[in-house]
Amino acid sequence: RGLRCPYNSNMSTPRFYCPVPLVAGSVLALPESAARHAVRALRLGAGDALILFDGAGGEYRSRIAEVTRSAVSVEVGDHLERSCESPLHVTLIQALQTGDKMDLTVQKAVELGVAEIVPVLSRRSVLRLSGERAERRVEHWRGVVASACEQCGRNRLPTVAQIVHLERWLAQPSSPDVLRLILDPEGGYALRDSARPPGGRVEVLIGAEGGLAPEELEWAGAAGFRGVRLGPRVLRTETAGLAVLAVLQNLWGDF
Repeated sequence: RGLRCPYNSNMSTPRFYCPVPLVAGSVLALPESAARHAVRALRLGAGDALILFDGAGGEYRSRIAEVTRSAVSVEVGDHLERSCESPLHVTLIQALQTGDKMDLTVQKAVELGVAEIVPVLSRRSVLRLSGERAERRVEHWRGVVASACEQCGRNRLPTVAQIVHLERWLAQPSSPDVLRLILDPEGGYALRDSARPPGGRVEVLIGAEGGLAPEELEWAGAAGFRGVRLGPRVLRTETAGLAVLAVLQNLWGDF
């Protein structure tokens, strides 16, 4: 096991995600967006320390070697086997949200330890994405994931799947060891009454602004999703998934 995460939101050493294999002792150029942030926003210069991670686990203590008008060169230092990953493996199946809500949900879900995010197109989704627009939005959310990992200390990037119709996703086979949950303010099932699922695998399905259509609720029930009650209040789509993640981490995770 790696070292548990010693950092908080006030980390003094800047962290940057580099989507290339990192090797101790090598020199590389920071990705353009990371270089711009390092120099223009953080005012870093030659000799300043930073942390690099490539999403494969662990991180590298590094130092800026040179700053030019066009690039920032970094000397990659020693590798640290440090992990901030939750013992739970939670997949958030989130119906598409309008405006900036999806960005917020993705960002905060990463901070709360989600392992996978599956954006789905539901019957009541106001936002409709397909083709090139859908691909661009998924790449944008993956960027949100990387930025959230830089901030919160995670060294493994949660995955963001391609957008899929909810009906098609529910038709896929599922492992019997996965606990499948859907919010139901009128349900009688409470998470505290359940045992931790084998392997810590949980899937949480959250509807869009208008909730899930009746037929989608039927499909979810047939697919093994269980209605869970988080108090008597109806939670907004941008609140619901995050609330469930927090409760799961408190019950069976690392809160």
